[in-house]
Amino acid sequence: MAQQPTMTLGQKIPLSIKKLGINGEGIGYYKRNVVFVKGALPGEEIYAELIKVNRNFAEAKIVKIHKKSKVRQIPPCQIYDECGGCQLQHMTYSYQLTAKRDVIVQALHKYVKSEAKHIPIRPTIGMENPWRYRNKSQFQVRKPSKHVLAGLYSENSHKLLDIDECLVQFPITTKITNATKKIIDDLNIPIYNDHSMKGIIRTIVVRAGIRTGEVQLVLITTRKDFPKKELLIEKLKQINPAIVSIVQNINEDKTSLIFGNRSIILAGKETIHEQLGELAFDLSARAFFQLNPQQTVHLYNQIKKAAALTGKETIVDAYCGVGTIGLWLAKDAKEVRGMDIIPESIHDAKENAKKYGFKHTTYVTGTAEKWLDIWQKEGFIPDVLTVDPPRTGLAPSLIKTILKVKPKKVVYTSCNPSTLAKDLQLLTSNYHVDYIQPVDMFPQTAHVESVSLLTLK
Repeated sequence: MAQQPTMTLGQKIPLSIKKLGINGEGIGYYKRNVVFVKGALPGEEIYAELIKVNRNFAEAKIVKIHKKSKVRQIPPCQIYDECGGCQLQHMTYSYQLTAKRDVIVQALHKYVKSEAKHIPIRPTIGMENPWRYRNKSQFQVRKPSKHVLAGLYSENSHKLLDIDECLVQFPITTKITNATKKIIDDLNIPIYNDHSMKGIIRTIVVRAGIRTGEVQLVLITTRKDFPKKELLIEKLKQINPAIVSIVQNINEDKTSLIFGNRSIILAGKETIHEQLGELAFDLSARAFFQLNPQQTVHLYNQIKKAAALTGKETIVDAYCGVGTIGLWLAKDAKEVRGMDIIPESIHDAKENAKKYGFKHTTYVTGTAEKWLDIWQKEGFIPDVLTVDPPRTGLAPSLIKTILKVKPKKVVYTSCNPSTLAKDLQLLTSNYHVDYIQPVDMFPQTAHVESVSLLTLK
């Protein structure tokens, strides 16, 4: 006899919220099934409606809150519920920091249960002012009716939200986006349409140097030439004297990727200048750079603290990008080597090292596992390996190589507690996890970064 389903679409159920999920949703249990509820908080008793049902879990929306959490607050953002860019504005900031640490604890208990209770997880390092910290905005441009809109798509929809004010963006980025949007509208320049693939302007990208005040404005277009281009450039130059670089990037493809491969300088210089602690960087339109420079200093200082350098250690900076982490450590190291699969990043890393007069750095193109293997055969084994992988975590081949090469210390910077915990499951065969330090790089969102110190057993 077939088992009757315990949950059905549209069903209304009572729920006690036990914890927060990795995406900031509340988690409760109904007849042993996991139910995820956006906007619900641990400790709350709610009445919810099932909006998606799978075999052993469901998603629900709040119908009524019977018992409200003490940490619940009214989100300051007017479009918080629609936008989806932030997930935690409905809870106090002090609780956000606690919740982010708890997400790491949960991940460890799921993937490294035997080790989890022995790993010290420190309190999350937060911000004094957890608002207006993002140095870059990437707003899609569309014209569904009379006026040009610029903003983000509403969560799980094709509806573009026109965002005139964003509480997590550095204010000048929003002001310049709004002014650019108005100029494009006034000049009646054709706007890109997702369905017909016609139109010119796709996206407005604005990045500000928070320490230097320099701003770069990038227009993503479907082709190089278009009507009133010269007039548009003249008007954009007049928006704000802080704009030192105006760039056009051409993306002709039907894709969710923001940037195309070709960029043209329309006015000013190619890069903007930004500082992180004692280091300074020149950033071109497509260059990766941390979105919260203030917290990046805390993050990198935690990496330095974990490395505990005395001047005698050799370091390998895997996934090195433009060399930021390695250069942060270089002053206190005997030697720094780094690798990345993107040749342009390696070029920038070499230039950055040269700029600071570091002669004990080596940067090469390729995977970390390839170069660690080559260097081991040459007799070079790093004292400290620093890794800062993407959300997917370390490549299995790199984990295999780390376990073979056996650096004395691994300093693992993670942006995803789940993949960190999965990787630790394998690495703990050879390594002891001394501690994990969470750092809040993106207040008001569910994201949490952390620095883990692993020492060879």
